[in-house]
Amino acid sequence: MAKLNFGGVEENVVTREEFPLEKAQEILKNETIAIIGYGVQGPGQSLNLRDNGFNVIIGQRQPSRSWDKAIKDGWIPGETLFSIEEAASRATIIQYLLSDAAQIALWETLKQYLLPGKALYFSHGFGITYKERTGIIPPADVDVILVAPKGSGTSLRRMFLAGRGLNSSYAIYQDATGKAFERVVSLGIGVGSGYLFETTFQKEVFSDLTGERGTLMGAIQGIFDAQYQVLRKNGHSPSEAFNETVEELTQSLMPLVAENGMDWMYANCSTTAQRGALDWKDRFRDAVMPVFNDLYASVAAGLEAQKSIDSNSQHDYREKLEEELRQLRESEMWQAGKVVRSLRPENQ
Repeated sequence: MAKLNFGGVEENVVTREEFPLEKAQEILKNETIAIIGYGVQGPGQSLNLRDNGFNVIIGQRQPSRSWDKAIKDGWIPGETLFSIEEAASRATIIQYLLSDAAQIALWETLKQYLLPGKALYFSHGFGITYKERTGIIPPADVDVILVAPKGSGTSLRRMFLAGRGLNSSYAIYQDATGKAFERVVSLGIGVGSGYLFETTFQKEVFSDLTGERGTLMGAIQGIFDAQYQVLRKNGHSPSEAFNETVEELTQSLMPLVAENGMDWMYANCSTTAQRGALDWKDRFRDAVMPVFNDLYASVAAGLEAQKSIDSNSQHDYREKLEEELRQLRESEMWQAGKVVRSLRPENQ
């Protein structure tokens, strides 16, 4: 483990140079890794582990679309694809990658397969951090670990296939065997992490829930919507409003930020854009800071977790979700976006 300086603050990180794939393979050579759930994170993590030479099996309900997808991805029923119970019984490491709601529903079934010495792996700190609400309390004689890729399972897989890595956090909640660190880092390298940075289950879920509701998804859609509406209200066409609000950001400017940072992106824009961005950034920060403070407080108090548990447990949750997504999809802004995307040269 190395200590790296991030803006004057030292953090514990693990890189692929100091912990190469060959070391991870050696550490886990006698382990059987069961991926429970083949939805958001399951496909990417399991396929990367398989391609990296680890012994991986899938546990999934059937019949289901996820079972069919697993077969299409090359998992073989009775050999590498099993029922959840069978996979959990065969595994020494159980990667619990179902949705938070599904983890709660299946916990009473799964925990009987957590025999002494096994490892229980999460990619989200939700179930453990809010254990009083979820009921997910592992036995004391198993390792409880976390690797949380900082992106979707789809991105994890795409970057792996491109020879790149997606950064991940790692955490150890319970080290029953004395091998939890080696296990969690080996799994982090195995799933395709660029580098691993240390956190806790609580910090992971607090930052994750804040980020999802904030700059990663919730806030960015709110900002898109506000700017688009202002432009349309002032006579700009849907194409112009969408291009200025979304397309230029995602296709031109954010790749520059990803390469070298915000200051570098500013330096590579016009002087007019530079001046305007520097003049207005603090006003936007000051306007949204109270919202972010309220958001973090709601996350820390468990209110966001309870909302998620309550809504996901409703029998008509999927129908309500689809209606909300339909309204978003059919809004003028995202209908304009559909046309704009179709006009990109690669889609012609």
